[in-house]
Amino acid sequence: MERGTDMDFVANIEEIRRRARQHIEEGPFTHDYSLDRNQAVRILNDALATEYMCVLRYRFHYFMATGIHSAAVATEFLEHAQEEQGHADRLAERIKQLGGKPELHPNAIAEHSHSEYREGTSLVDMIREDLVAERIAIETYREMIRYFGQGDPTSRVLLEEILAKEEEHADELADLLFAVQPDANEGTRKLYFQDEVPTKQ
Repeated sequence: MERGTDMDFVANIEEIRRRARQHIEEGPFTHDYSLDRNQAVRILNDALATEYMCVLRYRFHYFMATGIHSAAVATEFLEHAQEEQGHADRLAERIKQLGGKPELHPNAIAEHSHSEYREGTSLVDMIREDLVAERIAIETYREMIRYFGQGDPTSRVLLEEILAKEEEHADELADLLFAVQPDANEGTRKLYFQDEVPTKQ
């Protein structure tokens, strides 16, 4: 490395130190944050509303699931609800780090959620509604990831991790749907719950 480059780096460090002290009240929000912070917070609050909507829907389905396969499906609903709550907590913490306020008022959740609160009238309906919601979440998270890009890698990585879990949820729900209703897709193999796996003759 050339000497001049060394000196430039030292000067840069000094400037970084100066800015860090000058704007200490801004916490992790630093001078080089290139996105519109208000817009970033708004997008994350929309994601937060979506996660809470999913928590409420999954918990309702957990309590209301009935039928021959309801125990296994309800267990999946509860697990998903708990994981969605974890996503919401991480999003709220990131919003706070960016100097924003997590919007948790019920009206805000209903207004800003990307997915709808649909209860369903049967076990199959419940699984379908949750699968639709997960597919909506997957598409919107991909859009949000593109928005944050290199401008906010911390938020981008958080959203990428949540997206991976939403894709896993969608895959699990698709399997549940075909197990409960094997003819949901004629091109899909029939799946079985553990207690009904056919025995070899």
